[in-house]
Amino acid sequence: MNLPKFLSAIFAVLIGLSASAQKHYEANITIGGKAGATMSRISFSPSVPQSMLNGIMMGVTFRYIEERNFGLIAEVNVEQRGWKEKFEETPYQYQRKLTYIQIPFLTHIYFGSTKFHGFFNAGPEISYMIGERSSSNFDVDNISNLSDFPKVNRSLEQLSMPVENKFDYGISIGLGIEYFIKRNHSVNLEGRLYYGLGNIYGSSKSDVFAASRGMAIQVTLGYNFRLR
Repeated sequence: MNLPKFLSAIFAVLIGLSASAQKHYEANITIGGKAGATMSRISFSPSVPQSMLNGIMMGVTFRYIEERNFGLIAEVNVEQRGWKEKFEETPYQYQRKLTYIQIPFLTHIYFGSTKFHGFFNAGPEISYMIGERSSSNFDVDNISNLSDFPKVNRSLEQLSMPVENKFDYGISIGLGIEYFIKRNHSVNLEGRLYYGLGNIYGSSKSDVFAASRGMAIQVTLGYNFRLR
């Protein structure tokens, strides 16, 4: 089954469940901050041999809950993601780190006691690239002079091509736990998967890649303060 269609179906179910929640709940508004680590890669077609690239992320969160067990979350984050290439048994190294301003809009479903919650977050995300930086232990413009460089059945254009599309969009799904220190103070731990739907490079028939979509795993620790 096509993954974007499957995730879209999940969101439709979540929205339907939220709309059907009839029991009134005292609304609360929470603000907070979060920071953590990312592991990412780019899904290229044709494929590029990769391992996960490590990065960091941090940001601020806003959460609104009006119905019991259901709420909405908006975030503004700075996130690093990109790709790190593998070169078989050779000593070559290359990675491209992309820095994004990231804004997710998430449905928040939670369950548990007044002291401890488990939760599920899901929804769309938009982001804009504000910087890119590559690093390597070889000259990407003189690969032809490297006799032992693994060129066979390998795309090389991405090593020097700048990102064409700075705007990105996709879908995020997260699972986590939240512990309430006091009524107005809590900490949470979340693992989140991001699946990009946009391409960082052009994807027409005349372009190098038919697809170049970002994917990331994010693990963050957050602090929340309830305003009301």
